[in-house]
Amino acid sequence: MKMLDFVVRNAVIADLQATDRNGVIREMVFALANAGALTEADSEAVFRAVAERERQGSTGFGKGVAVPHVKHAKIPRMMAAIGRSAAGIDFAALDRAPVYTVVLLLSPPEKPDEHLQAMESIFRHLQRDNFRRFLKQAETTQAILELIEEADAMPAG
Repeated sequence: MKMLDFVVRNAVIADLQATDRNGVIREMVFALANAGALTEADSEAVFRAVAERERQGSTGFGKGVAVPHVKHAKIPRMMAAIGRSAAGIDFAALDRAPVYTVVLLLSPPEKPDEHLQAMESIFRHLQRDNFRRFLKQAETTQAILELIEEADAMPAG
């Protein structure tokens, strides 16, 4: 599965405005709503579910990356938003370092296999040092999308 199969292009934020974890999650959920991927009415419930998931354990995996994710009945199809923070955000990451890249993955509960495939795709890309570094440096939505397109074209492994 390629990341661009589920990344909502109009929900890629090259310059996150929020400065804390919940603010970033809210900004990204509402970017998905503004892109038409979620209804505005469902956005608050989805935000609360993601925030609750983060309280159970941070999805800040280290190396400047966080991948908050949730399965929720209000999510019509698998979707992702990507956000970049030039300043870095305290995401309570495992390595205690600030997070510069956030990939928010939302899935309907009845598609657990697709959710796992999407997570594998995200982590395959994020494990590459160059991908993380270029993503952190990408200053425009277009640059982020081109980077993902390039990474999707690379052979797995």
